[in-house]
Amino acid sequence: MRKRWMVTAAGALAGGVAAYFLKDGDNRQKVKDKAGSLQNRWKKGDDMPIEEAGKPETADLENSKMVNEGSQFGVQYYNELTEKEREILEKSNS
Repeated sequence: MRKRWMVTAAGALAGGVAAYFLKDGDNRQKVKDKAGSLQNRWKKGDDMPIEEAGKPETADLENSKMVNEGSQFGVQYYNELTEKEREILEKSNS
């Protein structure tokens, strides 16, 4: 019972602080800009090594070593992903 009260009180306090902070238009705009930049960073996909997963011959020694030892997870994942992309493109072009 006490934990529920503490969580509720913490949530109410956080909501009050957020409301006080966001009541100013400049602060709201800063939060919107920051959220947008974070969203754009994730949408780029530059940090995701999906393209390298199916290429064990590249300079990534960890991936090469796993494939050399018999692991096909990265290769299979890359092949499935590219096949799904190909199917989506074919459907959209039809």
